[in-house]
Amino acid sequence: MNSFTNRRHFLRGTGALIALPALASIGFRPFASAAQKAKATPSKRAVFLGIGFGVTKETWYPDLKDTGANYKLSEGLTPLSRHKQDFTVVQGCSNQYSNQAHWGSTFWLTGANRYSVPGQNMANSISVDQVVAQHLGQETRFSSMQLDSSDGSVSGHGPGLSLSWDQRGKPVAGFNDPLQVFHKLFSADDLPLAQRQAAINQKRSVLDAVLTEAKRVQRGLSKTDNDKLDEYFQGIRDIETRLGKDEDWLDVSKAKAPMEEPSPGLKGREEIKVMYDLIVAALQTDSTRGMSYRMPGQELLKSLAFTHSAHNVIHYSPGERMEASKTRDKVHAQLLAGLIDKFKATKEADGSSLFDHTALAFGSNISSIHYLDNCPTVITGGGANLKLGQHLALPKDTPLCNVWLTMLHGMGIKSERHGDSSGVVKELQA
Repeated sequence: MNSFTNRRHFLRGTGALIALPALASIGFRPFASAAQKAKATPSKRAVFLGIGFGVTKETWYPDLKDTGANYKLSEGLTPLSRHKQDFTVVQGCSNQYSNQAHWGSTFWLTGANRYSVPGQNMANSISVDQVVAQHLGQETRFSSMQLDSSDGSVSGHGPGLSLSWDQRGKPVAGFNDPLQVFHKLFSADDLPLAQRQAAINQKRSVLDAVLTEAKRVQRGLSKTDNDKLDEYFQGIRDIETRLGKDEDWLDVSKAKAPMEEPSPGLKGREEIKVMYDLIVAALQTDSTRGMSYRMPGQELLKSLAFTHSAHNVIHYSPGERMEASKTRDKVHAQLLAGLIDKFKATKEADGSSLFDHTALAFGSNISSIHYLDNCPTVITGGGANLKLGQHLALPKDTPLCNVWLTMLHGMGIKSERHGDSSGVVKELQA
């Protein structure tokens, strides 16, 4: 019996089994024939790289008056010069509801209003990478992958477990160790198939029991309590979806790793470099098509022999802290240039490159110091059919989510809006 026929897509109600239809949102995925897959063009992918505490405004941003294709690269962006025709620098964007100067990642990909839910002082909405996962993640082992750093709490990222937030606005956990990511992607499960199936069945039984009890207490609850319980039910459904996905791939071997196993304990610059290698490997093997990485800040500075904290560095003035900030920016640009190199060098089955089919965004919700306007934004890759090779200065306070919406549309995901978006950025559309 195959994984579809033995799947238990039902909830246990008061003594009855309620069958659910074959919906993609609960784990069913259409399988193309081998012939269809052979003819298909390479899949689109998306990657989001978040840096927490912003950049050095004096040296990162190009001159606002120097726009278009022939602009002069800033000092901070100089390491990217060999790819100048293949990335676009966007200025003028912000998230209109952002009001936390140490939260460089919490709302970066969501554009949410933290006070949107009455009685709560911390609400969020779905991040753009998870929108990508909903549309492009049905046919891959992992709908998305979230990478994290071990120093997120001190690097200006703000609340969360990664850059990613689900459709309920709840944080999505990430992997903060390159070795852990490698094993998740490529290491075989040592347990026999029957034992892994039994483990999934056991988890489903627990979910059934929990749902039965929750439904029993639902009657007679106030509207507020019912709203909370509805959110709880959605969480249960999300778990069911993940279990279904796991079951679909039980008898499918993981991809062979196209890289060596990382050394344990990597931090800072080396951590970022290897995480970038893992991003390429994950996309190359089609293990996932959507990735995000909440990058280290404090550990990066330590690996560059600076003793100042990430927070103190953003409060720079001419002197050592400013040099630390400028050096950090240049290293980020160097590493990003190396990642683009790898994207371009990695070939698809049809002879095109991974770069041609991947949309990548690099940036933060914090511009510099404690400023929340003019979010640093670099867009590269051909996966969203965007106009690259330009410096784009948009009107002040253009919603950053307009950029995300433009990326989604370029990837064939026709969302009406995302976060606080007001429309697409026509200057970005090829």
